[in-house]
Amino acid sequence: MFCSNCGKEVAPEAVVCIHCGSAVNKTANSIVGQKSKLAAGLLAILLGLGIHNFYLGFTGKAVAQLLLSFCGVGYIWCLIEGIMILTGSINTDAQGLPLKD
Repeated sequence: MFCSNCGKEVAPEAVVCIHCGSAVNKTANSIVGQKSKLAAGLLAILLGLGIHNFYLGFTGKAVAQLLLSFCGVGYIWCLIEGIMILTGSINTDAQGLPLKD
């Protein structure tokens, strides 16, 4: 379960988030604005232009991958990141919110 205020993981029995101090909403299953792990991984693998990083909010890295894709290096970088996203090695977006399955 995750805090709806800060996005950090909290214990299922918690009443208050130990990270930010806000009350934990037991009825909320997901965080508003949470990005999909599957969508990000597939964008990285299939398009390979850094689009997945635009989706996740990493604009600077996305621009670098887009420029490097013209040299052929960007696609390899995107392919590796796509695999890392789908396996769970990369599991948060630019705001630190966890990616949903």
